[in-house]
Amino acid sequence: MNTLALIAQATNTGASEGLSVASLVRGVVGSLVYSTVGLVMFAIAFMIINKAVPFSIRKEIEDDQNTSLGIVIAAVIVGIAMIVSAAVHG
Repeated sequence: MNTLALIAQATNTGASEGLSVASLVRGVVGSLVYSTVGLVMFAIAFMIINKAVPFSIRKEIEDDQNTSLGIVIAAVIVGIAMIVSAAVHG
């Protein structure tokens, strides 16, 4: 169950139906852990791409306005986001 659902359930039903503060904290901590893992994966993927290409990605996108490279980097980011979301969802 995701964090927003836990918060909504806590405000609607209260602790009387089995929802405890511990489960809410567990959901928030889980969200923070997966967010951190996702950010680390983004950083690692970008570093791998940056080392693998023989040119400067920053220079190509910012100075030379290379739209194609921007689209490729965006595709990598979306792909990693899909992997992280699948891991979170289970």
